[in-house]
Parts: sequence; C-alpha cells; structure tokens
Amino acid sequence: MRKNPTNSRASNTVFTGPHTLPLDVDGPHIDKSASAPDRLYQALRHAITSGMVKPSEALPPSRHLAEQSGFRRNAVTEAYERLIADGFAVARIGSGTFVAERIPSAIAVKAPKRIVIAEPQRGTLALGCTDIDETALRRFRAFLGRRMRAFSSEHLHYGDPRGSFELRVAIANHLLSARGLRCDPDQIMLTSGTQHGLRIVLSAILKPGEQVWVEDPGYPAAQKSIAHYGGQPVSVPVDDHGMIVAMGRAAAPRARAAYVTPSHQFPLGVQMTMPRRLELLDWAHEADAFVFEDDYDSEFRYDGAPLLSLAGIDHLRRVVYMGTFAKTLFPGLRIGYCALPESLIGPVAAARAAMDRFPATLMEGAIADMLNSGAFAANLRRMRGCYRDARDALAHTLTQASDGQLTVPIPSQGLHLVAKFATATPLQIAADAQISAGAEGWLLADTYLRARPAAGFVLGFSGHPIHKLVAAAETLAKASTDQLRLYRNAKTSRALEPSPRDRN
Repeated sequence: MRKNPTNSRASNTVFTGPHTLPLDVDGPHIDKSASAPDRLYQALRHAITSGMVKPSEALPPSRHLAEQSGFRRNAVTEAYERLIADGFAVARIGSGTFVAERIPSAIAVKAPKRIVIAEPQRGTLALGCTDIDETALRRFRAFLGRRMRAFSSEHLHYGDPRGSFELRVAIANHLLSARGLRCDPDQIMLTSGTQHGLRIVLSAILKPGEQVWVEDPGYPAAQKSIAHYGGQPVSVPVDDHGMIVAMGRAAAPRARAAYVTPSHQFPLGVQMTMPRRLELLDWAHEADAFVFEDDYDSEFRYDGAPLLSLAGIDHLRRVVYMGTFAKTLFPGLRIGYCALPESLIGPVAAARAAMDRFPATLMEGAIADMLNSGAFAANLRRMRGCYRDARDALAHTLTQASDGQLTVPIPSQGLHLVAKFATATPLQIAADAQISAGAEGWLLADTYLRARPAAGFVLGFSGHPIHKLVAAAETLAKASTDQLRLYRNAKTSRALEPSPRDRN
C-alpha cells in the first residue's frame, strides 16, 4: 500500500519547515458548523493565502500538526489531501507536503457571510395567523393517514397542471354552495396560494408595460407581483363603496386587468357595493380586460348572509376568482385555487406547466375528504365563533385603552381590523407607537400607493389567544396615547415660543 507523504518520512530526511504553525481555527474565515477536517483545512488555507507559510515551504508532519493543534491525525491527513487536491499544496514522496509554488489566485479566503432572510411576523397582532379546531385536526390526520395507506401510482408521475380532479370537483361544489359561483371542475386550478395563482395568470395574459388597476390602499404583495411580471400597477382610490371605477377609467381606460378584494377590501375592510361591482364588470367587458377577485377571507363572515362573488355575477367570463385554504385550514398546507374563464384555461395551464409543472399531490386527497365529509364546514363554523370573540375583544380593548383616540370600525368579515388615528394625525405617531409597544401587525400608511396615507394600524386577531390580544392591545393603545401627548405638548411649546421680533 502506498504511504501518504504526510504520514511517514524517510529516515534521512531533515524537516526544515515550521514545526509549530500558528493556526487560527476560530476566526471569521472558519465555518464553525463544519467538520473537524474542514475546519482544519480552512485554517491551513488561510495560513497559506495570508503569507504565514511561504510558497514551496514545507508544512509540518501530520503527527506534529496533530499534537500541536489538538486535531486527530486522520483529520490532519484529510485536510492535507484537500490542500493538495485544490492546488494549495503538493506532496513529495519521501519528503512530505509543501506549499505549492503558485497558489490559486481565484480562491480567496473570505469571512463566511451570513445571509439573513426576514421571517414573516408570528407574534400577537400579526396578520396571516390561524387556528384549527382540534376535532377538525383529528379528522384531517385520519384522512391523510388513510390516503398514505392507500398510496397509489398517481403520486409516482407528473400530473395535470391544474391539480387533482377529485379536489377540483370538491372545490367546485364548495364554491357553488358558499359563494354562488357555478363552474366546471376543468375551470379550477390548484395553486400554492392566491399570490401564486395571481402570478401564474399574469404570466399567461400580461405583456410588458400593460397596465393593471390596483386598489389604493391595497395589498402590497399583489402590487409587487404585477410589477415583477412587467406590468404597470395603476393606483385607483378606494372609498366606502370600494374601488372607484370611474377614477380607474380616467387613469387607465385600456388597462389589461384589475385586482380587487371586493368582499372585504384589504386593508380598509369595506365591501364593494353592487353598483360598483356592476360598473367594474361593465368596464372589463368593454375593455376586453380581466378582473382578479381575491376572495381571501370570505368564509369568515360574522354578520348577515355571504356576499355574492364578482365571479358569480359575471358567470366566470371576465373574472379570475382566487381562494385559499391558508385561512380556512392552515397556511402550512400551501394550497389555494383559481377559478378561470374558459378562454384562459389553455393559456394558464400551459403557463403553469412551464412554471412548476403541477401542484403537490399528497395533501389533495385529504383536503377533498375534508370538504366532502362536512369536516371542513364544521371547522369553519367553530372557528368563525372563536374569531368573532377575538375580533370583539381586540376592538373593545383598543377603543377603551386609547380613550377613544383610536377609531376601530368592527369588520363584519375577515381576520384583521384597522385602528385609525384622527384625520391629519402625523404618520410618524403611529410608527413611533408601534416601535414603542413592540407591536406586530402593519402600519396602515404602508398599504398606500399614491393616495394620501392615513395614520393607523392593520392588526390581525385570528390565531392569537384572546388574553394575549387584550394585553397587546392595551400596550399599543397606551403607546399611541403617549405619542399623541408628546406631539401635542411639543406643538403647544412651539406655539408659545416668542417670535424673533418679540425677542428683539
């Protein structure tokens, strides 16, 4: 067996290199999570590239280096072999291991750079959190287990870009009973959520530079998706009746599409009135445009009958209806859906196939079982009651604890509410109060595009224990009143200061 040159040395060979090699095994150039041979390799490479060991100079014998560094001898051997393989060192049989005459210039030792990705908010008052009834969770586990035990060949090959036919049938039945929307299962496409559905359809219909109406204030993620696909978001103001269609016509009469949240406008919570709905649909037909109806939380309506969807009024001719199970079950499913006009089925399915082939199949059967068995509807009824209680507790606490300084309209639908300061309140007051309270949720001003922003907060109440909601609301309300008092005191002080003429 050939001996490694770092493990043995001819008896007549005199080692002339550094017997003691100062190695930095804790510096920024070391990946602390790496294996022992990797860390030693990184330290040796740094010693070479930094000039601590010169070209052609001998490296310590593996036994010496193991004793000096505290690493096992096989770790030293492996590190030396990597140095040789990467061109930093050469082995000479009977002589040992030496630094290469020319080390690779393209490889520079840099401090490992940690890339930090901001995680979505999860604390109390954060949006997008949900809960699930324990009974529904047990049913879901049972359905998923049964599907796993009956594992079939459908999971072993690529599927329909629109997703499982079984789940599409169940969704079509749900939309008919819950939203008054009659559609064929072939018109439904499964997605990983409403934004995913928006991006797929945009990729199929939108050309660079084409305009898309967006609500102002509105959902920032939708605006970013439109811009990402080369579209031009056009700000259309919202009032108490929803998107002001006349202003959209004036700003961009030939826009390619409009993105709206008509049943529960995000973030203001207003409902688009029937005259506005009909006006929007009239424009879409006249302009040969499409309307994206994001019905993100319509299942959670607390007062009155569910509103008829835009797609139901239009019979899915110009409307793309988008829904999700992220709120009705839980976000971790990553399953939503689109109901498409017949004219878009082909182009959108082709776009989906080019983008990510088809949706994941394993969860689809279990969700279909939830819908078909009644477990889904039962969970909605129970969670609707829980969320209504959470909504009422949050709204009451914010109003009372702020001494009425925050106006909190109680939404009849959805999983968030808006708390506003009085008109003309500086936006910085809300920002400072949020920081002072350490509160999650959004600043209302951050949802505006071009319209004049208002000071306030967008706060989630779903998926949070009521006692934590109350405590967080009290803290935020107190911080808000404190910031208002500081602002008013400063304003009064400035008013009482003598003018330069008076000082003279």
